[in-house]
Amino acid sequence: MKHLLMLFLISLLWVTQGHANTLPFVVSDVRVEGLQQVDPGTVFRNFPVAAGDQVDAGQLASATRELFRSGYFDDVQLNRDGDVLVLVLRERPAVAIIRIEGNKAIKEEQLRDGLRQSGLQEGDVFRRATLDQIELDLMRVYSAQGRYGADIQTEVETLPGNRVALNIDITEGRIASIQHINIVGNEAFPDDELIDLFSLKLPGFLSFYTKSDQYSREKLSGDLERLRSYYLDRGYINFSLDSTQVSVSPDKKDVFITVGITEGKQYTVSEVLMVGNLVVGEDELVSKMSLGEGDVFSRREMTDSQERLERLLGDEGYMFANVSPIPQVDEESGSVSLRYFIEPGKLTYVRRIAIRGNNRSADEVIRRELEQMEAAIVSTAAIERSKTRLERTGHFRTVNVETRPVPGTDDQVDLEITVEEQQSGQLTASVGFSQSEGIILQLGVSQENFLGTGKSVEFNVSNSSTLTEYSFNYLDPYFTVDGVSRGYNFYYREENYDEDDRGDYNTDGIGGGITFGYPIDDFQRLSFSGDVEFLRLKPNNSLNINNTNDAVNVINEYIKSNGNDYVNAKLTAGWSDNRLNRGFFPTRGRSQGATLEVSLPGSDLQYYRAQYNNRFYWPINENETWVAGLRGRVGYADSYGNDKAYPFFKNFYAGGLNSVRGFESNTLGPRYSRGEYSNKQRSMGGNVLIAGSAELIFPTPFMKDQSAWRTLVFMDAGNVYTTECLSGAQNSNACVDGVDFGDLRYSVGFGLSWLTPLGPLSVSLAKALNSETGDDTEVFQFALGQTF
Repeated sequence: MKHLLMLFLISLLWVTQGHANTLPFVVSDVRVEGLQQVDPGTVFRNFPVAAGDQVDAGQLASATRELFRSGYFDDVQLNRDGDVLVLVLRERPAVAIIRIEGNKAIKEEQLRDGLRQSGLQEGDVFRRATLDQIELDLMRVYSAQGRYGADIQTEVETLPGNRVALNIDITEGRIASIQHINIVGNEAFPDDELIDLFSLKLPGFLSFYTKSDQYSREKLSGDLERLRSYYLDRGYINFSLDSTQVSVSPDKKDVFITVGITEGKQYTVSEVLMVGNLVVGEDELVSKMSLGEGDVFSRREMTDSQERLERLLGDEGYMFANVSPIPQVDEESGSVSLRYFIEPGKLTYVRRIAIRGNNRSADEVIRRELEQMEAAIVSTAAIERSKTRLERTGHFRTVNVETRPVPGTDDQVDLEITVEEQQSGQLTASVGFSQSEGIILQLGVSQENFLGTGKSVEFNVSNSSTLTEYSFNYLDPYFTVDGVSRGYNFYYREENYDEDDRGDYNTDGIGGGITFGYPIDDFQRLSFSGDVEFLRLKPNNSLNINNTNDAVNVINEYIKSNGNDYVNAKLTAGWSDNRLNRGFFPTRGRSQGATLEVSLPGSDLQYYRAQYNNRFYWPINENETWVAGLRGRVGYADSYGNDKAYPFFKNFYAGGLNSVRGFESNTLGPRYSRGEYSNKQRSMGGNVLIAGSAELIFPTPFMKDQSAWRTLVFMDAGNVYTTECLSGAQNSNACVDGVDFGDLRYSVGFGLSWLTPLGPLSVSLAKALNSETGDDTEVFQFALGQTF
């Protein structure tokens, strides 16, 4: 009917102009009138009539419809001037400006991007239909966020020059909160257990922060899938979600969710069979299974077992193996026969290993880290370990390993290793501060990959009120082809023990040594070093006001018996086992280490010093934002032989951020009177150390980037003891020897670490729980340069 009406109007136009007897005719030219903003080329592209065409009424009607369909015009008229076709057009107005007000939850940039994608932006031709559609789209976006009270008002303001201004006024409203979650049809599990699976929660104490009470369609979809998986992983194979109803209160502020389910019955595993080409022993395959006969069927365990079987076959050289689990359900018996169909394919070999991207590092530096060899059977485990070993060298920013089938073969692959190198040379300068050491200045020059050889060369200068040190270190991580490392170190060190409450004395030292390391596996390592040092002990005699100052007397007594210059040759053996998932702010894994330092017979000092430390982290939730942690450290030191006393300047210390927070740094342990100089007694450490900490790590509030922050609550315990008080003390009641666990100090508190551009900053607020008379407590402690 519309087409007939169009033809009638065009015919009528031509009749009134006296041209009814001239159709059809040949168009000699097309003239356009009425354009203001639309380019003429746009008209001719959308009007399928050109000069030289012969047209009739039907063709003109069709061409007019095409031009209308372009959306640029409100009115199109066809006139004829001789054989010239005249198009008289009235353009739709252009959008001169778009004003958006009232939006907070969605940024204006995002709204304008959405408008642009929908075909509405400043400078475009205005279409009312587009604006109406955008209103509906915005309402859907706000409804998906749970803002059911949102309102979108639009106004088209006419401007001169056939232009309009669009005013979009948004009332977002508040997000409706969930007031009730109801699950209907569950019998095997109580409501509380199932509702705990949901990320959507009823309003609670922390809802203002977690926003878990705010309805979201995406969150609900995830919760329903989590509910489905919960049942399927517990043997309810026929579980189904029958209905999901989300209702909103009349004031659009409350949401009520009802989920209808059918549980079905629980299925158990009747048998587990390996079928297909069993290139690996069946017993070894079955050992990778987590489901066995009589177990409750679990979809998750079935999939996990499939991945473990494929990994096992990959480790044996069958890189393209395919394992397909086929569960056969017996409805009558309520059991599942689980078959794993194994297609191993051919045994695969590595033809060639190509290395890309190493502009500075020699190929040897990379190849010596590889556990997968050329011409050997492929092992996915060896490839993964090789990638990890390369990443741990620190020479490369990224390491990518790809396997490429060799054309024309079905049992060979090429291994392509692409690396992105780190800067081989590094100049570092840092400024730190801590309460115990004051301002810390450090300058370092290091080259981790010296001339591309993989060797490490480092020189450091450190200066603070407690320590001045100059050191040089060299390490060849592959002194031998099997990974034995060798390194050298030289240092000059001045330590002021009085500045950080470790004693009324200073020491100067110069020394050097050689170190060898031996890797046990990818995580464990042994190290052995031999060092020679020259030490000078200098008491702070300015404090020796009278002989009641035991802190100075014991130092003078030691010097009287042993002298104050010492040549010390020592051997140190160490073992480390690092299985943490990252260096800074680990969230899972463990790390432990032990060292034993022994001075050699013939040295001026005769002692041994042993330490053990560990760290454990267990993630509490899936995304590892809540983590439980434990830390521990123990140490024991003593002299050997009968003619040398244990050197007290090798003592252990406790108190402060590194051990028992809430107590001043290095102030715990056996004490010695300082006479008239101070009412305080001086702790000079002890030869026995016990310290530990339990931590609960949680997300840092109000911080979007959690990777640079760590917050925790903690409980610390620890102290140092001496098995024999130093001789020379006049006040025998000041120092008590022996280990008494009842003297352990405890504290609780809150800790925060931040990876700042200057380095890690750590702060703690702690309360000492059982401080005694003479203890130096400290609520607030911080340091720039260390993390918790």
